[in-house]
Amino acid sequence: MHSVRVASRSADPRDSRESRNGTPHLDAVSLAIIEQLQEDGRRPYAAIGKAVGLSEAAVRQRVQKLLDQGVMQIVAVTDPLTVGFRRQAMLGVNVDGDLDPVADALSAMQEVEYIVITAGSFDLMVEIVCEDDDHLLEVINKRIRTLPGVRSTESFVYLKLKKQTYMWGTR
Repeated sequence: MHSVRVASRSADPRDSRESRNGTPHLDAVSLAIIEQLQEDGRRPYAAIGKAVGLSEAAVRQRVQKLLDQGVMQIVAVTDPLTVGFRRQAMLGVNVDGDLDPVADALSAMQEVEYIVITAGSFDLMVEIVCEDDDHLLEVINKRIRTLPGVRSTESFVYLKLKKQTYMWGTR
């Protein structure tokens, strides 16, 4: 098997390079592909190609590259409450010392869906999805609060999910 480098149809030769901060540079065509997939993650590559001016094969390669670079994921998004997870919460976490080891330990937990490092009242905001209240209590009390460096937590239990979209486009 051999590897073939495929040139994009973009006029911008930087589309396959990284920017100065290490994040992938995205040209207008890659951004348009992302927008197409945000509208419908199951949209056929041929339809995307028609919309963005590329062949189906070129779109397939671009999408794979975006996936490999961690720019995007293609997943089914659900409301956890409708698929058997009865408790969702956002957890504000304050940390003594370096945030990264705590964020890394939280990232390894199956129940943790989302982590952001923040400025403000909390060092980290952590979204947790659990089976029920007992499971949530176990995760917070036995596993998160006991992590080295965790100083305090504050829980914000979700009562109802009113809006969850991933349609912000690429602006």
